Amino acid sequence: MSEILTPINQNLQLIQNSRGLTFGSDSYLLSAYVSGSTRARMADLGSGTGIISLLCASVNKFSTAYAIEIQESFADMIARNVTLNSFEGKIIPICKDIREVSAKDTDGELDIAISNPPYMKADSGKRNQADEKFIARHEVCGDIGDFCACAARLLKHGGKFYTVWRPDRLCDLFVSLRENKLEPKRITFVCATPQSQPSMVLVQSTKGAASGSVVTKSLLLHENIESAKKNVLSAEAKEIYDTCSFEQFFKNA
Repeated sequence: MSEILTPINQNLQLIQNSRGLTFGSDSYLLSAYVSGSTRARMADLGSGTGIISLLCASVNKFSTAYAIEIQESFADMIARNVTLNSFEGKIIPICKDIREVSAKDTDGELDIAISNPPYMKADSGKRNQADEKFIARHEVCGDIGDFCACAARLLKHGGKFYTVWRPDRLCDLFVSLRENKLEPKRITFVCATPQSQPSMVLVQSTKGAASGSVVTKSLLLHENIESAKKNVLSAEAKEIYDTCSFEQFFKNA
């Protein structure tokens, strides 16, 4: 395994595998999208390196998180990242298929489930990738329906499920959420610039909630094409990255 150590937001250190997916804006924005509490119990489905759990822990969005990952090498990496960042006992790695996980694995029902799941269908894209990256990007160990079903099994009534997804497959997500009694309540599209089509969508759903959703204004990562070329964040995106929170963004919506 080819590993690298990367300093990231919130004064964290992250061990990553260069053969798998590395830390990106989707994981960070999803972590910021979570509205947790110091008493919340959480599961991170398909945890990878544990980055989402680590970011949420760094700003006290839960009391305990179960970082669930099917690949043994990554489950081991989560454990080492937990130790490296001194979150032992707060983040608990579980090496298990999300299709087999139940509330018994998490010592009861949870307040929050969160997932940055594989975006691509199993038969899409090229297969000339390392196995670790292929599994992380493609639905070979569970599709979006399986991730939604796992969240529904783990959450208590009224519990919240946060996920990031591809806009072109949004219908697949909404169908899977409804099939598992998870009602989309807040939806935020993310665009690189005002001229760009959305590149991702953040969705917060609630188990057992009545129908009805709020689509917020879109988050623009950059003010214009020139700032995007220079990788200069918009003021709203910078605040989200600095605070790991969408709270101010929602207030200004």
